[in-house]
Amino acid sequence: MDRETRATAEQHFQAAGAGIRGGGLAPVGVAFIREPCAFSYADFVTGFLLPNLPCVFSSAFTASWGCRRRWVTPAGKPDFEYLLRKYGDVVVPVANCGIQEYNSNPKEHMPLQDYIAYWQEYIQRGGSSPRGCLYLKDWHLCSGVCCSRALHRGSPAEDLEDVFTLPAYFSSDWLNEFSDALGVDDYRFVYAGPRGTWSPFHADIFRSYSWSVNICGRKKWLLFPPGQEEALRDNHGTLPYDVTSSTLMDTHLHPTHLPSSPALEVVQEAGEMLFVPSGWHHQVHNLDDTISINHNWVNGCNLANMWHFLQQELQAVQREVGQWKDSMPDWHHHCQVIMRSCSGINFEEFYHFLKVIAERRLLVLGQGEQGELGPSAGLGLGLQQAAFDIGRLAEVLASVVEHPDFQRVDTSMFSPQPWELLRQLEDALVATRAL
Repeated sequence: MDRETRATAEQHFQAAGAGIRGGGLAPVGVAFIREPCAFSYADFVTGFLLPNLPCVFSSAFTASWGCRRRWVTPAGKPDFEYLLRKYGDVVVPVANCGIQEYNSNPKEHMPLQDYIAYWQEYIQRGGSSPRGCLYLKDWHLCSGVCCSRALHRGSPAEDLEDVFTLPAYFSSDWLNEFSDALGVDDYRFVYAGPRGTWSPFHADIFRSYSWSVNICGRKKWLLFPPGQEEALRDNHGTLPYDVTSSTLMDTHLHPTHLPSSPALEVVQEAGEMLFVPSGWHHQVHNLDDTISINHNWVNGCNLANMWHFLQQELQAVQREVGQWKDSMPDWHHHCQVIMRSCSGINFEEFYHFLKVIAERRLLVLGQGEQGELGPSAGLGLGLQQAAFDIGRLAEVLASVVEHPDFQRVDTSMFSPQPWELLRQLEDALVATRAL
């Protein structure tokens, strides 16, 4: 983020309101942002991030990306030869789009070179294969880069920068900041597959934001704002696997379906970047042979959404195992264990997530107050943005500390204690207001 962009963002964060709006009917269309020089970070925050509305950025925003030159042939197709040389030995996850497993697809793992061989055969056979319709999904990009480094002796940072440049609009990315700090799996992914591959109806993990760039090919997105998915549930309360299925017109199976509230349809062209807001359910179809880079991310603007999602997930688990509450020792602990298995996180880990981000923001404010704020200390953050983040962290942590199920979590080994971290955040906010 350059100095001018950051200064504009800081002015916005200083006056930002509290809360994300969402729900209701989809807007008539999705805004299309054409020129990078005419669209600031503050424009994005006020126009799309806080209102929780989608938008599409033109291919001009990604024109300089290395992957758009190296991963793609002059004809705009995937450059299989380059990908084989660079990543052929990397093991990638592959989903079978032709098989429904609950509301998802079964996955297997294979070397990228085997998937590319399948893909080439699929094309040669006119869009079919005895192996089914296979879609490379959720390949951790940084993991692939690190595997590549072992072969090519470049640093991971250099290799990643050679692939793409993180757009300034998505630079406040707490999920990947957290995963990078801990050295665990991140939320940066590559998706790749032939025409006809698709992803079932879903919302992104933890009600995170996501952004997606087509390196080549086109995608059709069917988007539903928060709350509209409720009208798609069947008579058992289950969300659909495929929102294009004719079964949704069966009023006995889907008694609440409202045909008058159709999906917001977006066709994303090669090079374009789509912002998917928090809690928007979506279904995605590849219209061509397509490769995309996708990130899930959370920050101060949708942190409360993530916390609300986790509370709902725990309540769902508690309903499922409610009959054993009186007979199962440590029932509340077991609910947290089950929740982590189903959702990838529980209340204890959510606190750890808040703690890591909070301590980094407190460091920024502390060094800024002492006049020592530099690029490494600030993590690319300005003081006002750090203060904005701390305000949102304090709001959510206060709710966490008061939650009766969090109070049942064993926090004796936590450092700092949750109430102590909350006090540090509140003291920091008082200090920033005095500046």
